[in-house]
Amino acid sequence: MTNSQESGRTGSLQSVWILVGAVALGAAFGAATSIVNGIAISLHDLESRDYSMSGWSGPEIVSLMIDSGWAWAGAAVAAGWLLTRRSGLGRTAELWHAAIAGALALVTATAAYDLADAVRSGDFHRWYEFGGAYWFVLAVLLGPPLGVAGAYIKRPGVAGLLARLVVPVGAAVQMAVLPPGRNDVVRGIGQAVVWTLAALTIGFIVVRFGLAERRRRALTEGFR
Repeated sequence: MTNSQESGRTGSLQSVWILVGAVALGAAFGAATSIVNGIAISLHDLESRDYSMSGWSGPEIVSLMIDSGWAWAGAAVAAGWLLTRRSGLGRTAELWHAAIAGALALVTATAAYDLADAVRSGDFHRWYEFGGAYWFVLAVLLGPPLGVAGAYIKRPGVAGLLARLVVPVGAAVQMAVLPPGRNDVVRGIGQAVVWTLAALTIGFIVVRFGLAERRRRALTEGFR
């Protein structure tokens, strides 16, 4: 086997691994989200007006967080990052694989979420009719750029910094503009938790980036 054939075989195996990994990650995220939602709903006291207006539970807050738009976007970013960070592919091939991984992860997550909902409810009507077609379209449209953002996370410089900020900044913005939650108490707790985590994450990313840039400049000056 020649070097070019060996390289081609390795590249094909990497491609298969990335696709399988994206499907696995998406399926796990979608199914887990549906299960957590089911647990949260089971704890609702729907007959209590007070609970409906101001009640909340821990599982409901977790459900609110992982079933938010920013968390789904984070799944696509994670697919692009986790599945290409040690791929050994060329830069262009890596970005293409990350784009496909992002879309595939979201499509699979959407399918797994709907299927898990159908299993929990015993109603497969929605699954067979693909009632969530809107979300599949969004997955195909938004998955690729989010996956590419994930691939950029490992890169130095401003591009890498911006890629690392996509999820925490997106989370903070969503909680300000379109906070999820069935009542003001749930929304308030969700906002407080997400904003706190987003602020800590953003601070950590920016400080780490600043230290890395300082070291890079010091090394550059040392070689002059």
